[in-house]
Amino acid sequence: MSLWGLFISALISSTLAPGGSEVLLAYLVSEKQHSNELLLLLSSTGNTLGAMVTWGMGYFIAKRLPLDKKIIEKNARAMGLLKRWGVLALFFSWLPLIGDGLCLAAGWLRLSFSRSLLIIAIGKVARYSAIIYLFS
Repeated sequence: MSLWGLFISALISSTLAPGGSEVLLAYLVSEKQHSNELLLLLSSTGNTLGAMVTWGMGYFIAKRLPLDKKIIEKNARAMGLLKRWGVLALFFSWLPLIGDGLCLAAGWLRLSFSRSLLIIAIGKVARYSAIIYLFS
């Protein structure tokens, strides 16, 4: 159950819902019951999948709602980063508060799905690798 819990926690943590997969990952690493590689795979995959769900939400919301002033103002920071750096800004999708907005805005702006997936995955693996390193 703990491995499924890590995957689900990582997935939920990367959508617009709050979560704490880092704490669970740190705990599982310190318990040394599973390989660090497996823990990295599950946490990174779940978190990347959650980010892509958020990307998809942005994509489909944009089909229904035009960019209005309220939404632009609410996500101004994420929109500004994406307009300046493009898909590369998604490396920072793991950051609290701004990460979900980056993914939502990327879908809204119709940034490349495959490029977004790649950059998001690289950022997630880097973050979870750092956590594993710190707690092993």
